Amino acid sequence: MPTFHAVVWMDRREAHVLKFDREHVESESIKSRSHHKATGGHVGSHQLMHGRGPAASGNHSPEGGHSSTDENFYHEVAQALQGVREILVTGPAQAKDEFRTYCQHHEKDIASAIVDVVSADHPTDRQLVAMARQYFLKHDQNAGDPTQR
Repeated sequence: MPTFHAVVWMDRREAHVLKFDREHVESESIKSRSHHKATGGHVGSHQLMHGRGPAASGNHSPEGGHSSTDENFYHEVAQALQGVREILVTGPAQAKDEFRTYCQHHEKDIASAIVDVVSADHPTDRQLVAMARQYFLKHDQNAGDPTQR
């Protein structure tokens, strides 16, 4: 189905890719095959001094160490989006931002189609499409392209 718009909800375990036009929605779920969880860092109170452990932020996993991106997973998501002209990426945490960065380095056609990255908890597919339709309606009006709503 040739589509103009897509919305992707993703976390590090899975992605829901929803491509849609005025009357149709095509849905695809992609699961990460990576079961790797980066661990490491320091032990005890020394662990918290270095930003590792449960209070960690940035690119550290809750167990310490650095989180790793799953490039195969991001590549599969990008492949599912081939040919879409405008993409909205959503999700609850860092995976959505990591996906955009991955695309900027490895999937330039997808990166140029990503119009925004926004936070969204865990909406249903129906809620995602409704949110994306509203977003793109406003986006297209602001861009002066009312023909592809």
